[in-house]
Amino acid sequence: MALGLSIAAFAACALILIVVGTRFTRVVDRLADRTGIGEAVAGALLLGATTSLPGLITTIVAAAEGEAELAISNAFGGIAAQTMFLALADLLYRRANLEHAAASLPNLLQTMVLIALIALVLIATSGPQFTIFAVHPLTLLLPIAYLYGLHLTRKTHESPMWRPKRTTETRLDLPDTRATLESLARLWRSFLILAAVVALTGFVVAHAGLTIMAETNLSGTLVGGFITSIITSLPELVTVIAAVRAGALTLAVGDIIGGNTFDVLFVAAGDIAFREGSIYHAVGDSTIFILALTALLTSVLAAGLIYREKQGIGFEGLAILGIYAAGFMVLFFAG
Repeated sequence: MALGLSIAAFAACALILIVVGTRFTRVVDRLADRTGIGEAVAGALLLGATTSLPGLITTIVAAAEGEAELAISNAFGGIAAQTMFLALADLLYRRANLEHAAASLPNLLQTMVLIALIALVLIATSGPQFTIFAVHPLTLLLPIAYLYGLHLTRKTHESPMWRPKRTTETRLDLPDTRATLESLARLWRSFLILAAVVALTGFVVAHAGLTIMAETNLSGTLVGGFITSIITSLPELVTVIAAVRAGALTLAVGDIIGGNTFDVLFVAAGDIAFREGSIYHAVGDSTIFILALTALLTSVLAAGLIYREKQGIGFEGLAILGIYAAGFMVLFFAG
């Protein structure tokens, strides 16, 4: 009975996140134009971070329950899934390669920040098991590195030192002049209401994932890496597809990359919630595998943003889909 309720809870949360995600994209796109911060920054800071709230809450709840594998696998499984979602969105944009059309220095810089944050987590897992009040020192460094990365992203948007070559398929991040007619207070109010709804689903998904682990023989790595992570990442799938259809291509790419960068902070929150010592040293090889898989997927995406293949899904899209599928199969048969 508990297993059936958990599956039903997953389905209900998925439906809610799909509906809310569509609305979220329109609100953030208008906020980007109305405030002048640009689609790449809005995608990273507003859309990417906020739609990551279900995953953040899932990681915190799992860590508080002592399930380190589920907590970290959920965080990095979400990053891997969301990178795969970007490749799926590339299939829907028929005019050109999405990474080519959405050429953006802030988005490219965000991929570098993401790889650096993943490297910090890998360093913590292989370094000394040292904690202060059951919290690893690197946990304090992660949000500092993230905020500095946002600072650099904002600076590159305002004063870029170089620009991508413009082609007939390049979509520039130009504000919609109609956005100045909208009430900024009303847009922020809509944003906060939608954010609250998205966040609440995280509690349901977390407890449903814990129940599935208890009722089945599935490992925390498999449940977190490929079940709860995909459910909590559904807003990113919906928002990136909605953004691509609306022509907000820089916002679409920024949503995924910015959300992925924010998702690394899940580990810091999980380490604070995990009271049995360093969460980095409470995981096994399968979770380290997901971290390495995530770094590989991000590197391929960065290569696609630099190379900017003009037509079709491109080498990076096909590689991302293939690597993600292969990673799932390895974990499934190994776990």
